[in-house]
Amino acid sequence: MVHVWPLTLRDEELVLRPLRRRDRFVHEGLRARNHEWLRPWDATDPTRPGRPPGFTALRRWSESQARQGLAVPLVITVDGRLLGQITAGPLQYGALRTAVLGYWIDQGAAGRGYVPRAAALLMDHLFVEMAMHRVEMTVRPENTASLRVVEKLHLREEGLRRGAIHVDGAWRDHLVFAMTAEEAGEIGEEHDPRGGKGILARLHREHPPHVRRLA
Repeated sequence: MVHVWPLTLRDEELVLRPLRRRDRFVHEGLRARNHEWLRPWDATDPTRPGRPPGFTALRRWSESQARQGLAVPLVITVDGRLLGQITAGPLQYGALRTAVLGYWIDQGAAGRGYVPRAAALLMDHLFVEMAMHRVEMTVRPENTASLRVVEKLHLREEGLRRGAIHVDGAWRDHLVFAMTAEEAGEIGEEHDPRGGKGILARLHREHPPHVRRLA
């Protein structure tokens, strides 16, 4: 039950892996094409307004955080095609053992169930392999797509944090959702045709992925 890096997680055609140097062209294209789609939900730095860090700075920061065990930053790929990112971080150890999940996805791939599957896959890893006790997600009340994600994952709503995160140039309220290791452990394996248990197995039971491939 330790942090291992580099890390790759798989669920059939969905693969979570580290960001690579050769991803630069595709990653920059995704971010540029989805700028307006992601802008209302992207975290911003109130002390450094303007453009976010470039690809090289982002990759180096992600690699450093991962090697220190402070985060698990992974890209979301489907059939080898990069579609977004999901990160568990910051990771807090000791008496807390908590991880916070954040993600983004290409608009063209939204609504296909990739984000819930990616989140479930990573949550299972955090609970089982890294012995995390609690996983959180914070969502702006206006973000109906992310509210649907936490609903599919059965995260508990814990309340509203006022001005919790600087997003899109201002301090924004966020709803807090969470799951503990005890809650994750209560997910049974009954009626699971895959023969497994856990968050991802339950998601597959309740929301079978009908469309497996991108157009």
